[in-house]
Amino acid sequence: MLIIRPLQETDLDDLYRMAKSAGKGLTSLPANKDRLAGKINRAQETFNQRCAPEAGMYLFALEDTELKQCVGISGIEARVGLEEVFYNYRLSTTVNASRELGVHVRTPTLHLSNDMTDTTEICSLLLSDTHRKGGSGLLLSRCRFMYLDDFRRHFSEKVFAEMRGVSDESGRSPLWDALGARFFDMEFSQADYLSGVGNKSFIAELMPKFPIYLPLLPGAARAVIGRVHDNTAPALKMLQSEGFNFNGLVDIFDGGPLVEAFIHNIRTVRESLNRHVLISRKPINLEVPAEERVMISNRSFRDFRVTTIPMQCIKPDTVSIPAEVAEALDVSSGDLVRLAPLKDAGRSPIQMVAH
Repeated sequence: MLIIRPLQETDLDDLYRMAKSAGKGLTSLPANKDRLAGKINRAQETFNQRCAPEAGMYLFALEDTELKQCVGISGIEARVGLEEVFYNYRLSTTVNASRELGVHVRTPTLHLSNDMTDTTEICSLLLSDTHRKGGSGLLLSRCRFMYLDDFRRHFSEKVFAEMRGVSDESGRSPLWDALGARFFDMEFSQADYLSGVGNKSFIAELMPKFPIYLPLLPGAARAVIGRVHDNTAPALKMLQSEGFNFNGLVDIFDGGPLVEAFIHNIRTVRESLNRHVLISRKPINLEVPAEERVMISNRSFRDFRVTTIPMQCIKPDTVSIPAEVAEALDVSSGDLVRLAPLKDAGRSPIQMVAH
């Protein structure tokens, strides 16, 4: 069984292994055991409410209960930019005109921005290569939307995701080579790593504060602004299906886009429903295609648990689940749980029940 739960100290070795295999570009989860241990500790402080929930880092593990192993991670940063300044470029247009000369020029321009300060970010999505099929990635990503809605008071109304931009196999970024390298005496991978681990003061000290006129950059650099890395394309497609849209901001290093949505407009939130648990004495076949499964969460702040069950388990007032699923979720008969589609099959759980 695959189950979502809060990240724990015992996950460190599994997390390090996944971060190491991810290679360059995943700056939020560097292959550094001390840094990863610090993230786990911060997540535990958050779930145990030893810090203000609004300032927390919520990290969820995907556990394969048969292997007793963490095979994926995803996260929510409650607010960005409150301790370290959060930078982006805003892609806009500068207009210059002369009526006398009959000239009207529109120039695409990048402006340094802190617009996402105090906004909730979904982040740190990483899945083991061994579990990339069968809807595991959907479960790992979409479970966060159920948590956001159940505990909405701790998060901003708007949520965003910063997508990985274009870089080659050696980790070189066309935008960095054309722009960042002119102001930072370091490789793209080093600058991105330092930013990812929280050492961002050098950005404020060295980044140009004036607008960047895109026609002055090489074509290769202009071409990647607002585009995602090939490996990130599936994640972007999933977020777009949830209602996320490009907001005009891009990463200052690789030009990757930021996409955003309001929590109440996210598809998983809109199509979710609550049901009371009924422990079934009859056997239930849990091995059904992703299109026929729903996520089920126990709605716990401190011990959040999510797994999947067949959609046919949903009844008008209850949801029937096997004892082993109830145990994994730590729920009993009569408890109120939340349900949401695992995959966009064109029908919500309510429509499936009616069908």
